[in-house]
Amino acid sequence: MTDFFNWLSGMVWNQYFIYCFLAVGLFFTIATKFVQVTHLKDMFKLMFQRKSSKSGVSSFQAISMSLGSRVGTGNIAGVATAIALGGPGAIFWMWLMAFLGSATSFIEITLGQVYKSKLNGEYRGGPSYYIEKGLGLKKFAFAYAVLTIVAKGFLLMNIQSNTVAASMKGAFGIPPIITGLAMVTLLALIILGGVKRIAKVSEWLVPIMAIGYLIVCMIILGANITAIPVVFKLIISSAFGAEATFGGIIGSAIAWGVQRGFFSNAAGSGGETFEGSAAEVSHPAKQGLVQAMAVYIDTWVICTATAFMILITGMYNVHPSGTEALATNIPGVEAGAMNVQLAVDSVFSGFGYSFIAIALFFFCFTTMIAYYYKSETSLAFINRDKKNGRTWLDYLLKFGILFFALTGSIISASTAWTLGDIGLGSMAYLNIIAILLLTKPALKVLKDYREQKKAGKDPVFDPVKIGIKNADFWESEFETETSDYEIELKKSKNERTTSGKVQPLVNASQPEKV
Repeated sequence: MTDFFNWLSGMVWNQYFIYCFLAVGLFFTIATKFVQVTHLKDMFKLMFQRKSSKSGVSSFQAISMSLGSRVGTGNIAGVATAIALGGPGAIFWMWLMAFLGSATSFIEITLGQVYKSKLNGEYRGGPSYYIEKGLGLKKFAFAYAVLTIVAKGFLLMNIQSNTVAASMKGAFGIPPIITGLAMVTLLALIILGGVKRIAKVSEWLVPIMAIGYLIVCMIILGANITAIPVVFKLIISSAFGAEATFGGIIGSAIAWGVQRGFFSNAAGSGGETFEGSAAEVSHPAKQGLVQAMAVYIDTWVICTATAFMILITGMYNVHPSGTEALATNIPGVEAGAMNVQLAVDSVFSGFGYSFIAIALFFFCFTTMIAYYYKSETSLAFINRDKKNGRTWLDYLLKFGILFFALTGSIISASTAWTLGDIGLGSMAYLNIIAILLLTKPALKVLKDYREQKKAGKDPVFDPVKIGIKNADFWESEFETETSDYEIELKKSKNERTTSGKVQPLVNASQPEKV
């Protein structure tokens, strides 16, 4: 069975598919006129907007949920694996993948917003929604929804729990099954609370865990600051075959840099569109820009910090598949979280193992929460035409996710990663086809956003005006949602509580404009 999974993973991640990611990212970069560069100011500004509603989450909550999904074992174990199999040059290709992938992410997130729906009082969106509404391909949309449930809910869930269990055993000697049971219990408490509870947990937990991890990274880099230019030169020279030791593995550097970069930020898989579609915004391009920034944060900031820690401390081996080992700095250590634990321990003796184990727990746990949300949204798409839904399917999904979270903690790491690669790669095949076919409406939305900004307006989306069909939420629901929000906003601005009594803030004969 293991041989079959390895063969299937090799079929999915063939060299043409890997280069396709770079080509698609380059296409969207050119088509959007470098949206990931020209709108950096908007990305930062929009990222911190906290407007939400009963139906949708704020942009900040949405990006926190998305980063909770993106920032996981890929940022730690995935980076170490990329270096081990592709050499230091793989990091450069991760950076390039993130730059081009940011434009791809903008396109898919914007489409998710354009074609989102309001189901059972909550915003829902993603590839299944824009495939059905934008392309009119119901069977294609249904297939993606089912694949998301299998890939995110089951296969990728394995990797997260497996990484946490292995790190906890190494740091504290806790048996994997005990770690698995603890994670399943905590996960059950969160997923029973719905999208609002998921958003609230992510809003606070993600920034704290990311900042804490980066602080430790900066301390380690600061202790070795003179070596940073040397490491940077090593990455660049290795990426283009100019470095003597790693010059002969350019192909492996590209392949593993792109593959692990994609696993980390998932730009192009469609997997990060679900949270973005749930955001409360006045224009789809706004959330597209916010989520494009998430790709930078994930790869350029967090993955880079991990890579520099590993390289600057020398805690890595390089052994590409089918070749002899090119570097053996830490004999007998399998690539993964152990590399980072050793890197931290080299500066903070006795602290590295426990710190990375705890960091991985938070990274991976928030990812598992996000995986559940994506699976639940896909199930909501499947059930949307049923008056009372299929309750048994909802319970089956929850049980399946908890089951795979538990089994993931006890299976081998190689099996977990192979299954995860198959699942995420399969999602990307379908999504890339969809977003390429929907390039025209996505570019119309971007053009509309730019024109309104140029006119000094706060962009508000009107699909009819720019000729986009089947954007039913924006045609009907958005006016109602905005009206209700403005009523509440005006009410809160014109009233205050003094000694238990509500008093007007402004003269009633001169109402304040909102």
